Amino acid sequence: MYLSSLRELALGSRLKALSDHFYQAVDEVYRACGAGIESRWFPVLRFLRDVGPSTVTDVALAIGQTHSAVSQLADRLVDAGMVVRQRDPQDGRRSVLALTDAGERALGALGPVWLSIRRGMAESLGPRGAEMLDAIDACERALAERPVVPAILAKHAELVRENVRVVPYDPSLREHFLRLNRQWLERYFRIEDVDRAVLTDPEGMIVGAGGQVFFALYAGEVVGTCALIHEGEGVYELTKMAVDENYRGLGAGRKLLDAAIGEYRRLGGGTLFLESNSRLTRAVGMYGRAGFVMQEGARPGSHYERADVYMVYQGG
Repeated sequence: MYLSSLRELALGSRLKALSDHFYQAVDEVYRACGAGIESRWFPVLRFLRDVGPSTVTDVALAIGQTHSAVSQLADRLVDAGMVVRQRDPQDGRRSVLALTDAGERALGALGPVWLSIRRGMAESLGPRGAEMLDAIDACERALAERPVVPAILAKHAELVRENVRVVPYDPSLREHFLRLNRQWLERYFRIEDVDRAVLTDPEGMIVGAGGQVFFALYAGEVVGTCALIHEGEGVYELTKMAVDENYRGLGAGRKLLDAAIGEYRRLGGGTLFLESNSRLTRAVGMYGRAGFVMQEGARPGSHYERADVYMVYQGG
C-alpha cells in the first residue's frame, strides 16, 4: 500500500484507516447480532457502566478523546435513550452522565457478542493481533511520558542548524545514485538505455573512467547527487543531477554543481557541457547562474532522446 511506504509521515492516516475498518466491522457485527448500540458508543457506555456517573471531562480523560468529542457523543446517546444527563449529587453546579435502564439492558446482553469479537479478532489477526495491542499499549505509555509534538519540534530545531555537505562517490551510497535519478526521470520522462547503463554501473561508467559522482548529505540523509563523466580529451559532461523533492530549498543542487565544477577544474578539463530539457526550468536557470551558456539547438550526437537543451560552461 502507498501509505505504508511513507512510514511515520503517514502514521495518523494509517491508524485512521485501521480505526475506520474496525469501527465498520464491529458495527456490522452489532447489526447482525441485533445489538442496539454502535461501535463508537462503546467506550463511553462501558466506562459509565464500570465507573458510574461521570462528568464529560472525566470520561474524556479516561478514554483519550477530546471534551468536545465526548460531549457530542453524549448528545447522541441521550437522544438514543442510552444515557441521561443529571445533576452531580456532590456538586449541583455541574452535570454528570449516567446510564439509563435501557443502556444497562443493552450492555447486559452483549457479553456473547463481545466474546465473539475478542475471539474473532484474535483468529483473524493471528499472533500479530496480540503484538499490535502490546505495541499500542507501549505507544500510549511513551506518548504519556513524552508528548510527540515537543519531541518533533526539538528535532526540527536541531535539523534547521544542519548544513548540506557534498561528498565524493562511496560504494555504500551507490543505491542512492539510482534512487534519486529514477525519481525525476520517471516523473518527467522515462529511463533511457543510456541512463540505465550509467545508473547501474557508476563505478565502471563514471568513476573508473576518470569522472566522479557526488552526493549531497543532510543530517545523515542522502538528498542529492550528480555526476561528472569524462568523455575523453579533456571533455566532461555534467549529468545525473538530482535532488530529492522533499529537500528542495536547502541549496543542495547548487552545492553539487559547484563540487562538480571544482572537480572539473582540478582535473584540468578543457570543456564542460550538459544536456537537459526545457521543461526543467528551475534546473536550467541554476545552470545559467553557475556559468553555463545556452547553445543553439540540441548537441550534435546527443546522448538522450529527451534533450532539447545544450549548455557549455564558460564560467571563470
